[in-house]
Amino acid sequence: MLTDLLLASLHHLLFFGLIAMLVSEAVLLRGTVDTAAVQRLAKLDAGYGMAAGLLLAAGLARVFYGIKGYDFYLHNPWFHAKIGCFVLVGLLSILPTIRFARWRRALRADASFAPPAGEVATMAGIVRFELILVAAILVFAAMMARFGGF
Repeated sequence: MLTDLLLASLHHLLFFGLIAMLVSEAVLLRGTVDTAAVQRLAKLDAGYGMAAGLLLAAGLARVFYGIKGYDFYLHNPWFHAKIGCFVLVGLLSILPTIRFARWRRALRADASFAPPAGEVATMAGIVRFELILVAAILVFAAMMARFGGF
C-alpha cells in the first residue's frame, strides 16, 4: 500500500513538473527570444526531457508494482489512449529539442544570434499543441481510473 502511494505521488509530482517546464517554454516563446531566452529554453527542455523519462519510469513502476496490477492497465482502453498521447507528445518534442540545441550552438558561435521569427512561431505552435495533448492525458487518466475497461 505504501509503495503504491509513493509511486502515485512521484508520478503526479513529475507530471506537474513536466507541465511547469512546458508552460515555461510556451511563455518564453511568446515574446522576443533573446540570448537569455535561448539559454533558458535549452535548460528547460533538458529538464523537460528528464522529467518525461522519470515520469515514464514511475508510470511503468505503477503498472508492475502498483495495487491495481498489470491486468487492470492491459485491458483498459483509456490507459492505451493515455500512453498514445504521451508517445505523441514525446515525438512532437523532438523538433523543439533539436531546434533549441541549434539555437544554443549558434549563440555560442555568434553572441548576436537571434532565432528567426518563423522558427520561433513554429516552435511556439508545437509547444502549445503539446500542452493540448498533455491536457488530453489528464482527461484520459481520469477516465482510466474511473471507467476501467468498460
